[in-house]
Amino acid sequence: MKLNPKADLWVPDEVQGPPAFSRTTHLGIGAHQDDLEFMAYEGILACYEKPTEWFGGVIMTDGRSSSRRGPYANWTDDQIVAERIREQRLAAQIGQYSFIAQLGYLSKEVRPSHAPQVVQDLVTILEAAQPRVVYLHNPADKHDTHVACFLRCLEALRKLPAHQRPEKVLGCEVWRGLDWVLDTEKVGMDVSDRPDLAQKLNEVFATQIIGGKRYDLAVLGRRTANATFYDAHASDQASSLQWAIDLTPLIHNPSLDVVTYTLNFVENLKADIAQRLRQAL
Repeated sequence: MKLNPKADLWVPDEVQGPPAFSRTTHLGIGAHQDDLEFMAYEGILACYEKPTEWFGGVIMTDGRSSSRRGPYANWTDDQIVAERIREQRLAAQIGQYSFIAQLGYLSKEVRPSHAPQVVQDLVTILEAAQPRVVYLHNPADKHDTHVACFLRCLEALRKLPAHQRPEKVLGCEVWRGLDWVLDTEKVGMDVSDRPDLAQKLNEVFATQIIGGKRYDLAVLGRRTANATFYDAHASDQASSLQWAIDLTPLIHNPSLDVVTYTLNFVENLKADIAQRLRQAL
């Protein structure tokens, strides 16, 4: 597989060649090391210890701008990059991924519209894997690099022939939760099973946790909160729940405007709030 020269491609079980990609059924594409474990755990869980289901991962940037404290306080950017690559490989091993491709771009290389090399790398991986389900950042995320990565993924997915496009594409929570999306419009991902695996995956990323961000606690806390606050009138049906929005229409109908599509969720929330207030006045 031909990717940009900075890319780090690793197959945990050492399967060589096309099978490492073609067996992939679920694919997560994230901006940074640890994003997949935080946002696409449903896909990891769906494939774990399943011989016919395989999760593949793509990380688009090298993560050099992350915060650092404690033992990492004086590390150079290059040292942080190398360690984050190692951490992501370890997560792929623990999670039994089919492959992990870390593309190594700078954030500023991903953010420009229609960045040709970035999009081509994504197209190359998508053509080789042809997954059924793809997990992306959601377009309402508040992290600019996450939004840019989502847009580059949208460009790549729209370049695929119709028969190679995934059956389902989901936009997931990271830097903005999706509990505000109407219940009828959000996609629930029950990730209650194997909490030990979720914790192990989150704890891999010591550069981030010790560096000043307790993502390991925050992600699990959000999932618990989602499950508890989902329904005010019924007992919890799940102990851990993640939200996503369905992005599949954007992939299968390239004429849909991504801004309009995203803002429709906001407008529907606005209408729901107004209706609830008016009926109680």
